Amino acid sequence: MKRSLLIAAASLALLGASAAETAPHADKPAVLASIKAGAPTRMLYELDAKAMVFILPATGRASFTVDMKPDSYAIKSRVRTTGLADIFVNYDMSLNAEGKTRPDGLKATKYISQNKDGKKNRRVELSMTDTGFSMTAKPRFGNLGDPAATAEQVVLANDPLTALITFALEPRAPGADACGGPIKVFDGRQLTYLHLKRAGTGTVKVKTNGWSGQAIECHVTMDKIAGYKKGEVNNDTLTGISGPLKMYLAPLENGAYVPVKIVADTDKVGKITLTARTLRFEPLVTASTGTPGKDG
Repeated sequence: MKRSLLIAAASLALLGASAAETAPHADKPAVLASIKAGAPTRMLYELDAKAMVFILPATGRASFTVDMKPDSYAIKSRVRTTGLADIFVNYDMSLNAEGKTRPDGLKATKYISQNKDGKKNRRVELSMTDTGFSMTAKPRFGNLGDPAATAEQVVLANDPLTALITFALEPRAPGADACGGPIKVFDGRQLTYLHLKRAGTGTVKVKTNGWSGQAIECHVTMDKIAGYKKGEVNNDTLTGISGPLKMYLAPLENGAYVPVKIVADTDKVGKITLTARTLRFEPLVTASTGTPGKDG
């Protein structure tokens, strides 16, 4: 979870438009409202990760395709990293999620992760309902933590992909902290809450390949709720990170607040920086639209 949380928290920074978009426009509907009104949307997103291990670079890339329709959504993701350190060695993961599109956010019904790290190569399949969940893992987990996550806790959370996508899309209430949250993440075993707090009241200039402009700096801490080893729960620091994880959100015209840069000082590999390489969304072509192109 140390690896998946760091990459998930950093990489599901979602839903962008063009680099010229810097603030929400009141006369434009928010992205979820547009989708619910009948405008299917596809998001294409990539993040680059960079770190230094001694004098050698460790790099990685995460790519995401998010197809959102008025009643349902589907996410496909691939995370690959190369290097010499703990979170970068032979890391190759494929993730898929699907669920329901709601006016106030996305709600997961299915999540599959397949890790190919040269060790356990574990596959996790998670199904979620409004009242409970079921999970299978091959190879099986040695245990489900102490304490293990309960059905009552899990129904309030989302899988890692969905949790962070809906975080970026959910409307912020007037006067609320633009950083939003908490983000409630369940990966089939571990249940984690990510808490975000705005740093200061101003904005910070951020320039990446995928977006540039004035961004909002948020600091992220976490609570390990369930599924961890005994004694690990209720720890408000991110595993392996010194100080807060810094997440910079780009406020977009479509009402989304998208992480475009994430910086973390880690115990083992020093500073890790993730930046948006590609960040855009476009109309999703489906059979019902009657528009030539790929069917969503």
